[in-house]
Amino acid sequence: MGSRRCPRYERPLTQYAAHLLGGDVDRARDLVQEAFLRLCDQEQEKIESHLGEWLYTVCRNLAIDSRRKDRRMRLMSEEQEATFPAELESPTDAAERLDVYSRVTEALADLPPRQQEIVRLKFQHGLSYKEIGEVMKLSATNVGFILHTAIKGLRQKLT
Repeated sequence: MGSRRCPRYERPLTQYAAHLLGGDVDRARDLVQEAFLRLCDQEQEKIESHLGEWLYTVCRNLAIDSRRKDRRMRLMSEEQEATFPAELESPTDAAERLDVYSRVTEALADLPPRQQEIVRLKFQHGLSYKEIGEVMKLSATNVGFILHTAIKGLRQKLT
């Protein structure tokens, strides 16, 4: 893309993203930057005729993903606050949690790429089987099977 074209979109995209994010301009700027980074990976001929629409779609999708992640994190923290007393995590617990996280991350990296992607879309991005299927051009049933296989593989590696 010509570098002269992108600045004309930066401000309106930031305003649009900020609106979608409830006024959070800093996060909106980050999303717009991510959209421009993704633009660099695109073939110019494929999107030149609809650059504006493409950028707005990418910003919208990034904002929706961000809001979903925030909602999940907020719900999880509210749930944890209601369930557990407010205590600081002991150094032992923190080390154990980091160790478990590290083991899960390593086990995930050992899965085939397709399984990794489906696990990430489901658990990191909160997509439904149907949404994952649309992204990966698979049926929801196939997504469920691949996810089941991936989780089974993770369990075996972690036990």
